[in-house]
Amino acid sequence: MADELKISAEKRTEFGKGAARRIRRADKVPAVLYGHGTPPLHLSLPGHEAMLALRHSNAVLTLDVEGEAHMALAKDVQRDPIKRFIEHVDLVVVRAGEKVTVDVGVHLEGEAAPETIVTTDHSVLEVEAPITSIPEWITVSVEGLEAGTQILAGAVELPEGVTLVTDPEALVVNVSQAMSEEALEAELAEAEAEAGIEQEESDEDDEAAEGEGDSEGEGDAEGGEDAEAKDE
Repeated sequence: MADELKISAEKRTEFGKGAARRIRRADKVPAVLYGHGTPPLHLSLPGHEAMLALRHSNAVLTLDVEGEAHMALAKDVQRDPIKRFIEHVDLVVVRAGEKVTVDVGVHLEGEAAPETIVTTDHSVLEVEAPITSIPEWITVSVEGLEAGTQILAGAVELPEGVTLVTDPEALVVNVSQAMSEEALEAELAEAEAEAGIEQEESDEDDEAAEGEGDSEGEGDAEGGEDAEAKDE
């Protein structure tokens, strides 16, 4: 289920890129809290606590802002693309007992039948869940599934109290027959031919050609020796 952690947050009055950099240098994370008709509240969160609380998506936080408690859902966590530290967090005000619409990742478990390939067409499902019972992920079993099997969103088993928002006909998992090595090579050769790519001779072909040349040379040499012997 979604993580829930109490964090002491501070209100901030400085905005802009320069202010955000100063906040991050102080090992804090700039954030904004909004929703339920309340005016946006600009905050800074302690860096280490925020990192722990936001390890998973859809984290639910209880913010202590100057003695006032706010329950919030992490809606958007922006991270540095290289160093992966948290740059900014968008938080949505939530109330105990309400349901929220969130994206939850699909987790596959089990092994499909031999010589099959399992592909995930929808790695995330949109669901509606109680704020205190948001699943961390949705598990889909592929154990023993044969080639040709398809699992649609509507067939995925969801935790109690969670309802599907994604189109029930959306393809989530597809199990197909693995291509044999011979078929793969034939398909590759056909694609190269269509693209006008000529395959280079392999080392084995070169060696075979050289061997044939050597044999012919030896035959000519032997024929020459026989002719000389007859002349003698």
